[in-house]
Amino acid sequence: MKARAKDNKEQALLRVRDLCKIYGKSCEQCVTLTGPDMGGNMCPKCGSIVACAEISFDINCGEIVGVVGESGSGKSTLIRLLHFDQSPFSGRAYLNSYENARTDLLNLSDQKKRWIRNHQFGIVYQNPYHGLRMNFSCGGNIAEKLIAADWYNYGNIRGRATELLLQTELPLSRIDDLPKYFSGGMQQRVQIAKALANNPPILLLDEVTTGLDVSVQAQILNLIRHIQRSLKISMLLVSHDFAVIRMLAQRTIVMKNGRIVESGLTDQIMEDPQHPYTQLLINSML
Repeated sequence: MKARAKDNKEQALLRVRDLCKIYGKSCEQCVTLTGPDMGGNMCPKCGSIVACAEISFDINCGEIVGVVGESGSGKSTLIRLLHFDQSPFSGRAYLNSYENARTDLLNLSDQKKRWIRNHQFGIVYQNPYHGLRMNFSCGGNIAEKLIAADWYNYGNIRGRATELLLQTELPLSRIDDLPKYFSGGMQQRVQIAKALANNPPILLLDEVTTGLDVSVQAQILNLIRHIQRSLKISMLLVSHDFAVIRMLAQRTIVMKNGRIVESGLTDQIMEDPQHPYTQLLINSML
């Protein structure tokens, strides 16, 4: 892996070390026999799929880190592992806002993981049907997140939902409407509002503009940029589109076949990509 040095004077908000996810029975050679240098992520010995391996990175406070790669590179698996939607094969993760980063999040009980997910993380999925209850109202979806984060006063919940709709530029008249009747772009806005409800220190964004019209994509990206600047929230942004990463991320991780092949400041990677795969991605964008 070719990585560039980065300034790490402040303690990282999130530190991830040696994260690995293997689908299948696995064997002792799964990691060594897969990856970009081996031409794929399927173990030729046991047939297991190494979705990601040897993944290590930091996210600083108020920073957007982009993760870019083609389908099957492992970037969405990374998001699901950090949100505890899936369990890792191995690895460690530390959050500065939880016990001062002294505790490995991935080794906690299910109950403590739920608490962290409800209080410390917000997530926006590629498919809104994964992040929203389509038969709950727009306000009801936001309320669900707030109740999980120990908000119980109806007036406060309603007030917070109203505030979030304004923040995500959704009409207040739609607060009691069902998201299943919304457009794709509006559904993503509701997801963003729900993800921000508990004031999380970090937001996980998984291909949030995929499948949207170009004009709607631009609106969602501008909204994300505005939210990050106004709230100073940290974000992990996953995308297959380098143009999205260039627009939003200060630092970029490039993944292929479940491995990080290059990482560094986004501007530096755009101007002088070192890995052939990164060069290919950038050239395809130009």
